[in-house]
Amino acid sequence: MQELSTRIIRLPEAIKKTGLSRSTIYTLVKRGDFPKQITLTPRTMGFLESEVDQWLADRVSARTTQ
Repeated sequence: MQELSTRIIRLPEAIKKTGLSRSTIYTLVKRGDFPKQITLTPRTMGFLESEVDQWLADRVSARTTQ
């Protein structure tokens, strides 16, 4: 069993990892199609890296099963 990372990544790194734009990520989060952000401080948000990695793996898996 793989241990999940609790590393938090900020939006610029999520953009770099996924290749998606800022607005696309926010749209997907709002629709529930991308991992929700975690509030770190009242003005600072981030994403769990493991959830973003899983989201990417799910996209790859969906492609290979089509």
